[in-house]
Amino acid sequence: MNTGPLAALRELPGAPRAWLVGGAVRDQIMSRPPRSTLDYDVAVDGDARGLARALAHAADGHAFLLSEQFGAWRVKGREQEWQVDLTPLVGESLEQDLHRRDLTLNAIAQAIEGGELIDPFGGAADISARTLRAVGRDSFSADPLRVVRLARFRAELGFEVERGTEMLARASAPALADTPGERILHELQQLVAADGVLEGLALLESAGATEVLLPELHALRGVQQSEFHHLDVYDHTMATLAQVLELERDPESVFGAGAAAQLLAVLGEPLGNELTRGQALRFCALLHDIAKSRTRALTPEGRVTFFNHDELGASMAVEILGRLRASERLAAHVAATTRLHLQLGFLVREQPLSKRAVYRYLRTCAPVEVDVTVLSVADRLATLGRNFEVAVARHVELARELLPAALAYHAEPTKPPIRGDQLARELGITPGPRLGELLAELTEATYAGEVSSEAQAVAYAREQMLTD
Repeated sequence: MNTGPLAALRELPGAPRAWLVGGAVRDQIMSRPPRSTLDYDVAVDGDARGLARALAHAADGHAFLLSEQFGAWRVKGREQEWQVDLTPLVGESLEQDLHRRDLTLNAIAQAIEGGELIDPFGGAADISARTLRAVGRDSFSADPLRVVRLARFRAELGFEVERGTEMLARASAPALADTPGERILHELQQLVAADGVLEGLALLESAGATEVLLPELHALRGVQQSEFHHLDVYDHTMATLAQVLELERDPESVFGAGAAAQLLAVLGEPLGNELTRGQALRFCALLHDIAKSRTRALTPEGRVTFFNHDELGASMAVEILGRLRASERLAAHVAATTRLHLQLGFLVREQPLSKRAVYRYLRTCAPVEVDVTVLSVADRLATLGRNFEVAVARHVELARELLPAALAYHAEPTKPPIRGDQLARELGITPGPRLGELLAELTEATYAGEVSSEAQAVAYAREQMLTD
């Protein structure tokens, strides 16, 4: 463990007593590899503000107030990737402070100077037994957000939840309705990004938290689909997410070796709310059919339909993520992917596709052309109703063709070989809507390989104007 800021804490003259608590102690016990950003929680028996400022000076960091309510301060390294949160003891002793924490594995402390673990609630034993256990009966009622934290630890660590702890979480889940959206999102995004996201979401559902936090997702339970589906909408959503996870782990099995490495690079790009595009794609999987509970209908022949669930779903995604105080970028990304998740499926019957058809798909889906291509495959692989073998094979075949094109377009969108102002001068027209239309037509022709030089572009545009 890099102990740079901790070493600085130890060397501060006249500093109050302090203990390392929480995740750093837990990770040390579990021998987990260090995170990219080293994050330490420190309980202070005294002036957290003064200690934070002294640490910032000694370790070349900057200090700021983190929570006025709890008197907590944060110190972040200016150049190194570390942060230290310093919080005054809650209660009159360290043990009282630890008793107010959520889970036993987070209620372990160690003096800043080192030495034996201080573990009054058996947290180390629960870590060894891979068990999530509440510190006390009021662990969740004291802060209902801990219900979501419990699910997040379930997803991150893969530990089982002790039965009594799950019952306590279930009793406190209704109070999540009064928890600020940004606090919920902070936990949810970590849960969704974890390897065990499906197990974490299952715990949220069984504890009654999904109905409070994401009632639109809970409402998908029992919504039956057509004969081409083998699951209701809720279970299909989870199956789609499972397929997204599988495609993250092994993209080569579906998309081939050539596209796999490029795909993983794109999915690793940062997007927003501290999520990568790949992690955001998991949110897309959760919300892609979110409007099906509101759009389900039957034709006179008894066929199940969900007309307009893509468009309504996009609006609902914006509403849900807005409620959680997500960034506009994340909300727009998820909404676009939700709105466009049917586009590839519409093209299956048009195979083989012309270059122009491929371009129109990319233009329609940009800037989520890569994301929506992957999501469509996951959605299709999770749909195993009547005649699914043929349908899946044709869909995957088309996706294997379109993904390399989407990756190339994501890296460098097609542009015509002439600027708009140059084209206007050559044609003797003023900038306006018609010039924009001509540039759009030229871009499609360029992608199709029909235009490759300025002269060809001008000739093509003149020909288009003759047809006006």
